[in-house]
Amino acid sequence: MSITIAEVKKIAELARIELTPAEEKRHAETISAVLDYMKILNEVDTKGVEPTFQVTGLVNVFRKDEVEPCVITKEIIAQMPQTEGDELVVPEVFED
Repeated sequence: MSITIAEVKKIAELARIELTPAEEKRHAETISAVLDYMKILNEVDTKGVEPTFQVTGLVNVFRKDEVEPCVITKEIIAQMPQTEGDELVVPEVFED
């Protein structure tokens, strides 16, 4: 399956990527090669092969999401350039 220069241009436009004519030609050839390889893989007989979702044996480890007090709050506040109480003061970003 080959991809045309026009299709590469459309993909580049959708991705908001500017390509030179040489890059368009190279990407058309590269994408076409990948699609040809996928076509070969689609011909492989996979009947009786169980889908593989995970091969490492690892499992998700979940912990309870609990709020814990911060033990370094005072040290963090001491590093802030300008504070008001226990809060950081930042310049305004919106004008009235």
